[in-house]
Amino acid sequence: MEEKTKKPKIVIPVLLLVLAAAGIFIGINRYQYYSSHEETDDAQIDGDLSMVVSRAGGYIDSIYFEDNQRVTKDQLLITLEDREYRLKLDQALAAHKVAGSRIDVSATQIETSQAASSGYKAQADAARARLWQAEQDFARYAALVTSGSVPKQQYDKAKTERDAAAANYAAANDQYNTALLQINNNRSQLQVTHTAVSQEAVAVDYARLMLSYAHITAPVSGLVTKRRVQRGQLVQPGQTLFSVVDENNLYVTANFKETQLAHIQSGQPVKIRVDAYPDMHLEGTVHNFAATTGARTALLPPDNATGNFVKVVQRVPVKILLHGPASALRLLRPGMNVEVIVTTR
Repeated sequence: MEEKTKKPKIVIPVLLLVLAAAGIFIGINRYQYYSSHEETDDAQIDGDLSMVVSRAGGYIDSIYFEDNQRVTKDQLLITLEDREYRLKLDQALAAHKVAGSRIDVSATQIETSQAASSGYKAQADAARARLWQAEQDFARYAALVTSGSVPKQQYDKAKTERDAAAANYAAANDQYNTALLQINNNRSQLQVTHTAVSQEAVAVDYARLMLSYAHITAPVSGLVTKRRVQRGQLVQPGQTLFSVVDENNLYVTANFKETQLAHIQSGQPVKIRVDAYPDMHLEGTVHNFAATTGARTALLPPDNATGNFVKVVQRVPVKILLHGPASALRLLRPGMNVEVIVTTR
């Protein structure tokens, strides 16, 4: 009987000792874990949402996608009726062709003016030679008339020929100078024509650009969402047509308490569990921190100067880059809830 009563007295202290040791072990283990990890379940999958707007106006001719369809970058998604833009392009091309033909006309005018100026120069040189000869004859007759060697009639005739030669030379020289001015004028006109051709070339490029806006493509690879248009609908420049979620740039936005940020730094490894897929375990890296707390950028930020201040622990958004197989990342959608654990040391 004494042995039976001693056994319970020994077992109970042993059990208590084992439980105490287990509690101490678990407590130390949890302390070490939480001293080197920070975790939160206030985290969501996030990503870049590219809104596609129409850069040209017109009626929608064709739509080549469905809502929530996966598309690739530069894939044609919508075409607008482009007859008006094609007509404007043809008009710009015709104007450019006309302006180009004016260059040939101006160049021909310059060649004609140069040829005419050469003829006028020859006439001016000939008139100058005749004037020189007339002046020489007049000088000789002037010397002879004083001595009575020649009659005054011949002197008057020589004087008349000199005056006529001077007038002819002045007229020929004026024609030559006018021809030179015409050449300069034609060259200036050629410069103006070149400028007009450049302007028309810009108009052609602009018409081609507007025509390209009638073909709307995907800005990035991803999933199309929020389609807001139908075939035959009239759209205006700047109108939002749909959005594309960039599936190649997904990340996690984790809202950590401000008291958790002391040991979190960029580059630290992160373990991520997705609520929608409990068996999916992803890894990530702390990238950067938001410039303000979430409350400060809210639509109605709290005003702590109202007199009824209650201190509330604030949360700071932390961007975490995702690492994992492409097949797993393609299942994620912005807005999904996740749990993150940051290894701080």
